[in-house]
Amino acid sequence: MKISTKGRYALRMMIDLARNDQGGYIALRDVSGREEISPKYLEQIVTALSRAGFLKSVRGAQGGYRLARPPEEYTVGDILRATEGSLFPVSCLENDPAGCGRVDHCATFSFWVGLQRVIDQYVDGVTLADLARRED
Repeated sequence: MKISTKGRYALRMMIDLARNDQGGYIALRDVSGREEISPKYLEQIVTALSRAGFLKSVRGAQGGYRLARPPEEYTVGDILRATEGSLFPVSCLENDPAGCGRVDHCATFSFWVGLQRVIDQYVDGVTLADLARRED
């Protein structure tokens, strides 16, 4: 599993929104400047995050984005899955494993299941609030 630029930037954007929340909406250009991420790239990311229900937005001169829920209610796993899709380390876990003719005698299947469990526990055990509190 390799997290793409889109996933990494989405996490940085969400952290920025959490850290800079003063009750209003934050302009994308402000996030772009602080995080040194292209506004065009951020537009793609906010589409995915908004579709997942993670952001609220307002258009216009005073518009921008804000978190839809408190930072404590988002996990890193939530954010990465919204932008990356699955976090499976191997493709055989993405599909119905029972559909694989080798699953019953595959020497590695249980290893991949265990690795997936560890990945899920880690990314789902860290909240956006945890990351927002960390020093740069």
